Amino acid sequence: MPIFRHGPPHVPTTTRYLAPGTGVRAHRHEVHQVVYAGRGVLSVTTDAGSWVAPATRAIWVPAGTPHEHRAYGETALHTVGVPVDRDPLGLERPAVLAVGPLLRELIIAYSSPGPKETPEDRRMLAVVLDQLRHAPEQPLHLPTARDPRLAALCAILDENPADPRSLAALGTAVGASARTLARLFRAEMGMTFPQWRTQLRLHHALVLLAGDATVTSVARQCGWSSTSAFIDVFRRAFGHTPGAGRALHSGAAPLWLSAQFPTPLSS
Repeated sequence: MPIFRHGPPHVPTTTRYLAPGTGVRAHRHEVHQVVYAGRGVLSVTTDAGSWVAPATRAIWVPAGTPHEHRAYGETALHTVGVPVDRDPLGLERPAVLAVGPLLRELIIAYSSPGPKETPEDRRMLAVVLDQLRHAPEQPLHLPTARDPRLAALCAILDENPADPRSLAALGTAVGASARTLARLFRAEMGMTFPQWRTQLRLHHALVLLAGDATVTSVARQCGWSSTSAFIDVFRRAFGHTPGAGRALHSGAAPLWLSAQFPTPLSS
């Protein structure tokens, strides 16, 4: 992934509007960064895989990590830069973190336009870091497959997450046994094939919900046996139903955002 470095270290704290399907090109920061979609759904992609976050989740990006953003639905992108010497998590990899109401409002307030140089700003950042320190990590990561057979299988299901074929049947299509593929999933993905397929379907579900698809349609397109089964898995993963999630990630933008939104950096 080509890298486009941002400017001075203070730049990672900001808010911008991203139209559906647009994003921010690959770049990296000299500070850690918290990435949060106050409206819409946002993904962060690195060479190691993809992380996706609705309005109840934020993504932690360690300093120096090349990454790019992609917006699904009209997205208010809030980012908070964290100095490397004030790391509250001690993580050397990206992660998805749970965001409660207090942390949400702190991120939105702290990422508002303007310099962050007052004592009040410094105190607000300290509270943000305290909240992050206690934010539970969520398993919402799709690692990048290295083995070409595993990568081919992942591409098949990424194209059609509702594909019902078993691991053995998919193995026939990519030229590997179910046993070999199961071993590769554990070794490269850190999870079983059923766990990975659930993660993939949840990623697709978030994207489709951001595009205003109905819950029943999303359940069908992503391969769940019924709408109720989808709702149950979604609630266990995100702590709320798909319908409640739509209300969260389609909420009004902060009042200080201009009615005439700026043009995104890239598509």
